This record gives sequence, structure tokens and C-alpha cells, in this order.
Amino acid sequence: MTTLYAVIEAGGTKFNCALVTEQRDIVAQTRITTTTPKETLAQTIAFFEQQKHAGFAFSQMGLATFGPVDLNPKSPTYGSITTTPKPGWKNTPLVSTLSSALSCDIYLDTDVNAAALAEYRWGAAQDTDVSIYVTIGTGVGAGIVINGRTLKGLLHPEIGHLYIGEVDGIQGVCPYHGSCIEGLAAGASMHKIWHAPPETLSDNHPAWDIQAKVLAKLVHNLMISFSPQRIAFGGGVMAKNGLLENTIRYAETSLNGYLAMPNAMTLSDIVTAPGLGDKAGLLGALALVLEA
Repeated sequence: MTTLYAVIEAGGTKFNCALVTEQRDIVAQTRITTTTPKETLAQTIAFFEQQKHAGFAFSQMGLATFGPVDLNPKSPTYGSITTTPKPGWKNTPLVSTLSSALSCDIYLDTDVNAAALAEYRWGAAQDTDVSIYVTIGTGVGAGIVINGRTLKGLLHPEIGHLYIGEVDGIQGVCPYHGSCIEGLAAGASMHKIWHAPPETLSDNHPAWDIQAKVLAKLVHNLMISFSPQRIAFGGGVMAKNGLLENTIRYAETSLNGYLAMPNAMTLSDIVTAPGLGDKAGLLGALALVLEA
């Protein structure tokens, strides 16, 4: 009998829920709009209960969630969202709510850490010692895998909030830090700065040159800090034609030849698109269970 795993990619915009096999085959799937915690979690629980009633039993769940989230198993608030700017979600006990309702063991990490793990196992970061997955979507986040394990310390990395200051006179809009990466480059931030959704901005709009410069600063700092063999950029904003290439170009200028790349590698060999596309987060939730 095939073992099934419940997986959730819990994002600030939607909860992507599925039952999957170890071979990454999706048996059932739904997407739930992220509204209030009560409504969103109720719909999530209902979906998985329906699967159980249909004969699709599971006992383990991988939960890849937006954050900040408490990842310390010894903490009294383990598995709870903490200081998120998303209205209504602060202190939401994700793990305890889902585990008690669905009677399953839950393996937790941030959505970006989980996506980084999936890219390491099956995607663009295979055969690396240090790799980073960055998502540029509604928000900005990054997950780091070192020697096959996601990086967690005092809390978890919040690379989207690296502070870089204004770029070409453009100030960021993060409610916590102003001109951090997220305050400048997130889709929601771009909307506020340029008074239009980023997907509606023309190819020659100055926003895209600013965006490439911001992300180049991120690449510079990641290369210097972690010496990764791969940085995979995902998320809806990165779908813009030429953005990744311009980011690499500006980052090469910024690094100014300082890093001696082995084996004639270039930054284009390191900074890439994800190998798993938009499935990195969902498969990351599966990877959390399989790693455990």
C-alpha cells in the first residue's frame, strides 16, 4: 500500500494543500485563500478530513509556512506565527491547531527553508554543500541549506529584511525596516512604491532597473556571507523577462572580481532559476517529512 503524506505550503496569499506520495505524485490538491486564521485553518482541516473520509489515510504532515514562525520544539509557542505584519495572524498556533484536529505528526519549517531543501534534493541545488533559495513574491524570503540541513539558529534567517538603504533615490516601504530588501523588492512593496502592480509595469519602466540593482545587492551579500554554490531565485516577480540576467550583471559589477571562482565558474552558473519552478514550496513540505 502506498504511503501518503499531507503537505501544506502555507503562504501569506494562499494555503496550497495536498496529499502526495514519496515519489512526489499528487493524489489530491486544493488551494485555499489566506484570509483570517480561523477561516483559513478551518478550510484546510476540512480538506484533509475529506481526504481521510475518502480513504486516503495519512499520519504525517509537512508544513512549510510563511513567518516569522517559532521553530524551537522546546518553546511553549512552538509552531506559532510570531511577529508577522500580516493582519490577524500574529501568535496563531499553526502546529497545535492542525495536529490536534487531524491527529498527525507535523514536521515544520519556513516555506523558503523547505523550498531550499526541495531544490537541494530534486532541483537546481543538487550536489551542493551550500545553497540558497530566494523567493521574490508578495514578500521576500530566503532559505539556506548547508550540508543537507536547513539553517536554523536563534530563530530562522530573515534575509528579506537585510537592510541596504535607498537605491537610486527610491526608499523602501517595509513597516519594520524601511529600505530593506523586502521593503524595496517585494511585489507588495513595488506596488506601493510605483502605484501599480508590478505585473502591469512596462518592460522599460524604471522600476525594473531599480529591482535588478536591489537584488544584485542581495546576491553580493549572500555570496560574501555564505559562499553558496547555488542561489535559485523564484517567486512571481522573478517571472519578469530579463530580471534575473540584469541582477547577475549588476552583481558582477558590485563584486568587482573579488571572488576567485573555481573551475572557470561565473556568477551565471551560481545564480539561477529554480529547478522545480512553482512546485518548490509544496515539494519542500514533502521534503521536511522525508528528511525527518
